[in-house]
Amino acid sequence: QVQLVESGGGLVQAGGSLRLSCAASGRTFNMGWFRQAPGKEREFVAAITRSDDSTLYADSVKGRFTISRDNPKNTVYLQMSSLKPEDTAIYYCAAKDRDIGGSYRYWGQGTQVTVSS
Repeated sequence: QVQLVESGGGLVQAGGSLRLSCAASGRTFNMGWFRQAPGKEREFVAAITRSDDSTLYADSVKGRFTISRDNPKNTVYLQMSSLKPEDTAIYYCAAKDRDIGGSYRYWGQGTQVTVSS
């Protein structure tokens, strides 16, 4: 069982930046970030594979957010720039047992990101 622990959330003004981190207790493959705003369903933000660092982004964050990973540290990062109030949400880290296909089996507890206007 892999445990995921997120950190780096907080309060930031619109236009600012934050970097989220997610540390895994063991080896993981595809890792992703999701978010859930109040009253809304959880949505995909970004993902990265282990084998070749291939990335995928939601259209809403493309060009503003960057996902990266450090495999020896079993850690994934989400660099968020040009933040908007609509980015306010709880951000969750998730991991799969494989790079392609399957579902996100492991989830973190989430970290709050609040963007003020």
